[in-house]
Amino acid sequence: MKKIVLSIAAVMAAAAFAPEASAVPVFARQTGMACSACHFQHFPLLNGFGRAFKAAGFTMMGAQAKVEGEHLDIPANLNFGVLTTTVYQQQSSATGGAVNGGASRWLVPGTGGELSLFLGGRIAEFAGFLSEVGLGYGGAATQGAGAGAAKLALLFPVGDARVGMVIHSSNGQGVAYSFENLNTGAVNTHKLAAQNGPANQHVRVYSASQYFNTATAATGISAVANNSMGFIVLGKYETAGNKAVTGANGLPLTYVRAAATIDLAGFDAGFGIQNFSGTSATTGSNTKLTVIDGQLQGEVAGLPAGLYASYGRAPTAVLNALAPAAAAGVTFNAGPNSASSFNIGGEIGIIPHISTLQLALRSAKTGAVANNKDNAIMLGATYELAQNIELSLTHTTQSGSAWNAVAGVTPVGKSATTLMMEALF
Repeated sequence: MKKIVLSIAAVMAAAAFAPEASAVPVFARQTGMACSACHFQHFPLLNGFGRAFKAAGFTMMGAQAKVEGEHLDIPANLNFGVLTTTVYQQQSSATGGAVNGGASRWLVPGTGGELSLFLGGRIAEFAGFLSEVGLGYGGAATQGAGAGAAKLALLFPVGDARVGMVIHSSNGQGVAYSFENLNTGAVNTHKLAAQNGPANQHVRVYSASQYFNTATAATGISAVANNSMGFIVLGKYETAGNKAVTGANGLPLTYVRAAATIDLAGFDAGFGIQNFSGTSATTGSNTKLTVIDGQLQGEVAGLPAGLYASYGRAPTAVLNALAPAAAAGVTFNAGPNSASSFNIGGEIGIIPHISTLQLALRSAKTGAVANNKDNAIMLGATYELAQNIELSLTHTTQSGSAWNAVAGVTPVGKSATTLMMEALF
């Protein structure tokens, strides 16, 4: 841990006087704007303008040329972007050599680290598209090439609102991938902490939704209505991704999401609720879960700061807190008690728009026979070498009766440290 801290400190010191650079992935190319126009402090967190762009279904244009004609209005170029991650991880009580359980391991783009191609953009005034083609992922469930996620947004202007539907499918973003604008972890594409890890230890500290592993495979259709005051989503889906052999033959599960976005004493605030219900025809699991969440983004003592909180509760025999589902067929919470989790995380920009410090806490109960406590603390730091190149160092320590040693053996992953570099271009 000490060596990792010293290494990243050296990199930050060397780059402290590097000039600010503008990122040019898919939507930066379409709008002609830097990444900081849409993101709060650093990607992938959204600011108000980023929410507005997403709320319009990725249709907003900038200086990029268009091909126009009768009932035709598209960018002159099809826009692409690439995401790569390089990761070094350490976790406690693990033996070397295991695919997902090694005490330390390197994950590089295409070999454990992510290597993904994104393409999408405006289709019409009311329609946009986004897709992700995985050239290499971490984890056996998604390793190799293939479509990782895709969605088609048909959101029609109605006064100052947008109303329509989003058709979506993914192998690990969950039904919330259809439409989500808050940074509370309600969907794992807008997250505070590093996602990488054998059990996603870090992101599960600050987000109740991610603690209950809502980031499953999902295919479905969501009705969406949104304006500057918030959004409502009503979705029907199945826990089957786009690599499933049989696919989603029906959509038996229901997802309801409502959130309000307001100005609160100068802070950009958001508050919402998620509800999952129904029985999956693919897994046979009863997926009942409710999460309430909120965020505040603004400035404290002249420094950009964000606060994110959420509380989730899953009744008996639904979403499992201890063992995230890596593939279809897993019953989420087989425990006889309700599982719950309260999560809170904060971030402050110690060098505005360049470097941040993060802290998150979790207080949870697993729902197991003893209804074990599952608590955690996460510490993190980020540094942007450029707007589209981010370094992050994250350490999580978990505690409570869920992590008590059994026969003298401490559970794997009680503590974990991740050093990651993400690059988009």
